[in-house]
Amino acid sequence: MGAYPYPMPPYPMPEPDRITRFVNRLQARLPRWAAPLAAFGCIAGAVGYTLWADPARSAPDAIPSCILKLTTGLDCPGCGGTRAAWYLLHGDLPAAARHHLLFVFVVPILLYLYVAWAGRLAFGWRLPQLQITPKAIGIFLAVWMVFSVVRNLPWAPFDAFYV
Repeated sequence: MGAYPYPMPPYPMPEPDRITRFVNRLQARLPRWAAPLAAFGCIAGAVGYTLWADPARSAPDAIPSCILKLTTGLDCPGCGGTRAAWYLLHGDLPAAARHHLLFVFVVPILLYLYVAWAGRLAFGWRLPQLQITPKAIGIFLAVWMVFSVVRNLPWAPFDAFYV
């Protein structure tokens, strides 16, 4: 039968190409801590870029980099996220929440998920795992979409969310 938990298909399985074989060999040889280290490198790069770029000091008449904001004038679901990250990195929680409220709530959860995952792979830590169900993801995405619509409403109190 092989390694499949289900019956073999009636057609022959294609042989993996050279790139797939290379990636599979590389993955088999890498230590367990390589993936958390690579993810940490990406996170460090994003934090470094945010600190270097200083998105909070852009000119008032600067062209927005978001294509939705440029074409429609509306805030997209992620608008203000980089500025919120910059303010979080500088310890200004109210300013971060002003630029992207949901981002401020999600960052601690994402950090915990990363630490629990990386700690388990790299050091064998057994931190309690958050059980994020598809229903919870669906609820979060629905709240995010509602927030994205509400932050674009032009009357009080919703205009306070507009960045």
